[in-house]
Amino acid sequence: MKDLICDEFQDTVSNCLVRHRSILDVLTKIQETSARVNRAVAKSVTGCGCLQINAKKQQIPANIKLQELGSYMDTHLKGELCPSCREVLEQELGNHLFYLAALCNLLDLNIYDILLTENEKLSTLGIYNMS
Repeated sequence: MKDLICDEFQDTVSNCLVRHRSILDVLTKIQETSARVNRAVAKSVTGCGCLQINAKKQQIPANIKLQELGSYMDTHLKGELCPSCREVLEQELGNHLFYLAALCNLLDLNIYDILLTENEKLSTLGIYNMS
């Protein structure tokens, strides 16, 4: 079922992508949508205030196992997205996914296959995956 959703999404993107069919257009649109996602997160902090970022050096105790490292790492985020900021971020991420699917279409790649391969790699390598 999930592969059908990914395939359907790619087909829909292919049918909707009229104006920006050039690989150059799609590459620059991916960069633009990535910047818009970053901007939406920043506005959640600086404009709305529903999120706060308290970044500082990660405090990692000496002599811990690699498997324990995740429990010591901080996201530096405080708060949670308000409904308005969530809506904006979902829209911006949706636009980003649109152009990612467009890139896959132009290069004859299948998003679902890529997700499966990446998931298999992550499942196999686990915390040792350092990509």
